Amino acid sequence: MTRLVFCQKYQTELEGLEFAPFPGSEGQRIFEQISKQAWQEWLKHQTLLINEKRLNVMEPATKQFLAEQRQKFLSGQTVEQAEGWTPPANA
Repeated sequence: MTRLVFCQKYQTELEGLEFAPFPGSEGQRIFEQISKQAWQEWLKHQTLLINEKRLNVMEPATKQFLAEQRQKFLSGQTVEQAEGWTPPANA
């Protein structure tokens, strides 16, 4: 049976994640309040940011930047975009 959550990003009830994406209170919050759809969209956006901005994920400043962007993205706020990147025409 599918677990439903009231998604903080989309403000509607959607399918939830199967498990917390990482340990700790933030992972638990995401598990309880973020839909599977919103989480998958965040992972794609995060990958785009890392690749296009050439971020080093081992640096504390990068980890902090991504955490801030994740919080904004999952709550429906405006987030950083990769400069010069445009989605493929067939997407």
